[in-house]
Amino acid sequence: MTNVIRSAPPAARRSPRQRLLARLWRHRGLYLMLLPGLLWFALFRYWPLWNAQIAFKDFQPVQGVLNSPWVGLEHFQAFFSSFYFSQLMTNTLLISFAKLLIGLPPAIILAIAIHESTRKGLARVTQTVTYLPHFLSWVIVFGILLAMLSPGSGLVNKGVIAAGGDAVSFLTDPGAFRAVVIFSDIWKETGWSAILFLAALIGISPSLYEAAEVDGATRWQRIRHISLPGMLDVIVLVTLLRLGHILDAGFYQIYVLYSLPVYSVADVIDTWVYRQGIQNFQFSLATAVGLFKGLIGLLMIVIANRIARRFAGQGLY
Repeated sequence: MTNVIRSAPPAARRSPRQRLLARLWRHRGLYLMLLPGLLWFALFRYWPLWNAQIAFKDFQPVQGVLNSPWVGLEHFQAFFSSFYFSQLMTNTLLISFAKLLIGLPPAIILAIAIHESTRKGLARVTQTVTYLPHFLSWVIVFGILLAMLSPGSGLVNKGVIAAGGDAVSFLTDPGAFRAVVIFSDIWKETGWSAILFLAALIGISPSLYEAAEVDGATRWQRIRHISLPGMLDVIVLVTLLRLGHILDAGFYQIYVLYSLPVYSVADVIDTWVYRQGIQNFQFSLATAVGLFKGLIGLLMIVIANRIARRFAGQGLY
């Protein structure tokens, strides 16, 4: 009994380190489940930051990261003064903001429609049908778009020709390509994006809707004064997170869909970095542009968070 007391002193007599170890041991199952996620972040998010120093070096694979010579901000200056800088920034920002501004309202409307539906079977079918495109790869989506938009045999162009118009090469026409990128992204991701908004709606107390119904509120008034205010936190959060990735215009989508005729309107920072870094072996320049993207993303989150706190009264932090 004496040994037991000595091996396990009362919590009040334990040092902070002992209390920490006891707490870790008590919840060891949870920490073990957390371990794979922490390892993933350490290996793929934090360890690469060490190699980010090649943005300030003339990286030579033979010399390695440490022995490559320093060149300061040379790669940043080369990117900012290049012919591609304004074109890449314009394409990236236009496509990203269009996806955000045009893509967010359909997700909110879809979530409200599913939540307000009185036919639960129809709501579940709608959820399933709208979620499915999210799980399709962009290669499959490209096949679907080709079948729909092909100038020779696409369904859309057949309709255009039947109406007396000329066939449009949507995937190689610079005037139509951005619209294809934006609306194909909305079609693919609207259902998935609606999940967060639907979860916010489910979290609203049903007593609020019942009280509004007793007071004679119409469906539109319930949406306006209960549903939308109840979703405001999530809308702000999603907007802030997406603003933080405003320079991520969708690498996989554009890389699969674009081709040489539409480079002028489709080439974004990520696709340019891929070509320079992987195909042309300019690792330092590609890393410098990646750091620039990260800084802009951080700046956008800080600015958007301040705006949200000022006008909506709440923010991300």
